[in-house]
Amino acid sequence: MNVSSSLMSEGSIKIKIIKFALPIFWGNLFQQLYNIVDALVVGNFTGSHALAAISSTSPLIFIIVGFSSGLFSGAGIIISNYFGAKDKDLIQKSIGTYVLFGLISGIILTFISILLSPLIIKIIGTPTEIFKDTRNYLIIYFSGIIFLILYNTASGIFQAIGDSKHPLYYLIISSIINIILDIILIAKFNMGVIGASISTIISQAISVFLAFYRLAKIDDIYRLKKENIRLNIPILKQMLKIGLPAGIQNLVVGFANLIVQSSINSFGTIAMAASGAYVKIEGFVFIPINSFSMALTTFISQNIGAKKPERAKIGAKFGIIFSSIIVEIMGLFFYLFAPKLMSLFGSNPNMISIGISRININSLFYFLLSYSNCVAGIIRGAGNSNIPMFIMLICWCVIRVIYIVFVTYTFNNILIVFWAYPITWLLSSILFFFFYIKIDWYKHQDNK
Repeated sequence: MNVSSSLMSEGSIKIKIIKFALPIFWGNLFQQLYNIVDALVVGNFTGSHALAAISSTSPLIFIIVGFSSGLFSGAGIIISNYFGAKDKDLIQKSIGTYVLFGLISGIILTFISILLSPLIIKIIGTPTEIFKDTRNYLIIYFSGIIFLILYNTASGIFQAIGDSKHPLYYLIISSIINIILDIILIAKFNMGVIGASISTIISQAISVFLAFYRLAKIDDIYRLKKENIRLNIPILKQMLKIGLPAGIQNLVVGFANLIVQSSINSFGTIAMAASGAYVKIEGFVFIPINSFSMALTTFISQNIGAKKPERAKIGAKFGIIFSSIIVEIMGLFFYLFAPKLMSLFGSNPNMISIGISRININSLFYFLLSYSNCVAGIIRGAGNSNIPMFIMLICWCVIRVIYIVFVTYTFNNILIVFWAYPITWLLSSILFFFFYIKIDWYKHQDNK
């Protein structure tokens, strides 16, 4: 069993974390780049209305994708824990359970998201002039959501055993295909938002094929075998015990963001387009945050599985500091070059002005966003998803919604709406700091 090269419980702590995080970083970068290409091509070839239609779907897509990602995170932690303990039998059973659960969940979520999306875009007050484009984009996009879920399933297996390189390769290929299809379908054939959604589905389907092909052919402990693709109920319960709180957290936070989006929608199509363009820019900040958060979750889980809590503590501290420094540097860059960044998405001066304002309000507080996500990843890696869930629900949902309801009732200013994010990032960071220094998270092993 040749697993030493992937184990994060051995060797240099800093090198192991960075080597794991870097492929995730580059993979997320390519993914974000083809999201940007969607917005750039649509914004420049079909106008701000089409850009607003795609941009306004982001919170709804986050609800479905965020719920499934959170739900499946428990599987990655369980697999990673067994990998750290070098338990071949349980690794095989957990992978088989994970894949079948991912397939079943993908089918169910596809139908639910298609059925509910027209209703939700009505509820959030999508303007009439972009309602049809928004609905068409979502229905086509969600028709292929199963590919995204299956890819995340396969990617989760690779990352759980310490291999973050192959998901990078598949994302690069997927990104290139998506960019080419965007140019062909949108710029050449003028298919607008429909072309953007079709491009995404095709590119994701190809990445799923490549990922599962390797899992089925690899000669290693984590090879996916047909006879192991079955639900092991005890293992599934362990996965859900960790993953369900994270899924619920993402689901409820997603609904809170829908309320924020609804408030933004009330300021008109131009405000929607500006906010959507900002979200594309902010997506680059989430690249290092997600990379280090995922790296820390795997690192902590493997080291706890290997009975090395002190090593887990050292790695946690390094990951938090390193990630926070990187995103704060990025925030400063966005702050300084906000006008040029916004002008990439169109020439409408009002859209550019609103987008610049949101960048200026949020960009210097990204270190808080990083801190909250990294500590949440650390505590989940230790097998406790309840603390991150409750903190996120309180700060990023309850308080955020109360703030939005209050300010929209009291003030009619979109800039005050934008402040909902840094304020709630600060509150969650304060609570995470308290739990991080007060509880022995590195001794938590409820997933055993």
